[in-house]
Amino acid sequence: MSFRSTNQRILAPAAQGLMIFGIISLCQPWSLFLHQYGVTLTLIGLVSFMITSKIAPDPEAEEDFVDESLDVLEINDQASGAGSKTTGTV
Repeated sequence: MSFRSTNQRILAPAAQGLMIFGIISLCQPWSLFLHQYGVTLTLIGLVSFMITSKIAPDPEAEEDFVDESLDVLEINDQASGAGSKTTGTV
């Protein structure tokens, strides 16, 4: 597993969750500790999300076009072998 896939699967959602948890911590009335550090949690989540969102995901695998070009070459060989004249002078 590459760092980019780990970033997309774990780090970016964790940063979003930390931002949400920080906002909830600010709004809840039961724990003074969470209320005091709610802004800090939100800011840490925001900065980490800004960093993780700049990392591009893994590039998708490109299709192999060699097989398609071989098919075109086979068609051209079959057409020239069948007697059709594609080249010539007028």
